[in-house]
Amino acid sequence: MKTTIIRAGATAKKKKGLIIVHTGNGKGKTTAALGLALRACGYGMKVIMLQFFKGKWKCGELRSAPKLGSFEIHPMGKGFTWESKDVEVDMAMVREAWQAAKDKILSGNYDVVVLDEINYALSYGFLPTADIVDFLRTKPPMLHVILTGRDAKPEIVEIADLVTEMRQIKHPFEQGICAQRGVEF
Repeated sequence: MKTTIIRAGATAKKKKGLIIVHTGNGKGKTTAALGLALRACGYGMKVIMLQFFKGKWKCGELRSAPKLGSFEIHPMGKGFTWESKDVEVDMAMVREAWQAAKDKILSGNYDVVVLDEINYALSYGFLPTADIVDFLRTKPPMLHVILTGRDAKPEIVEIADLVTEMRQIKHPFEQGICAQRGVEF
């Protein structure tokens, strides 16, 4: 039995694994991906998040994911690129993270793969956008892939099924308030 969903006059009947992009200058890109991951785990789906740059910070999600049972998070970097002293090392780590991502995507072990901050890797030129686009076009048909980070490339936006841009209106940092545990990390 097929479910028909009617929204704003449109009818949707098919299902497929989505390519989802969370981008923009506002806060909430990774947080939105984590929310989707939490929801997917609630349905018994297996989720993995590969963090392309985060590595030093002990984020709250690293503590929460194991409690969900079907959610893995792998920090693949050494930290934010503006803290780095060696771009070549950053590029090598990003390439390793991308290889790991491809392996996880093709493994058949996951329902949702989150590529956290991969958009930064593309905007910095650490990975060729065409390679990522070509690979995502051949992903398993029912696998959901989420790409986060500012400055999503137009080619990524074009192949995505869902794109949300977070827009900053006001941020506590502008008022001298530092990042806080449980809110920003």
